[in-house]
Amino acid sequence: MIKHIVCFKLKDGSLENCEKARDVLMSMDGNVPLLRGINVHIDQLHSARSYDVMLEVLLDDWKALETYQNDPYHCSVVKKHMHAVRESSIAMDFEL
Repeated sequence: MIKHIVCFKLKDGSLENCEKARDVLMSMDGNVPLLRGINVHIDQLHSARSYDVMLEVLLDDWKALETYQNDPYHCSVVKKHMHAVRESSIAMDFEL
């Protein structure tokens, strides 16, 4: 199993925008067939070093991660939205 984690700092980190980002990210559940699990969390501390939203995705293997990165729904809906609202992002991918 591969865990793919992305943390997003939004241009506007208001609760409303974080909830919208969470909803868009969670919309992959059922729309991106390769997902074996998905969680999205909103930061509650709001410190200077905090990121606003964190995505966790589980995939079968490295090939599935590559396919996920190019999935039509992921690209046309999720990436499009997140690229428009993010200030920055960081990612980490590792094998469980």
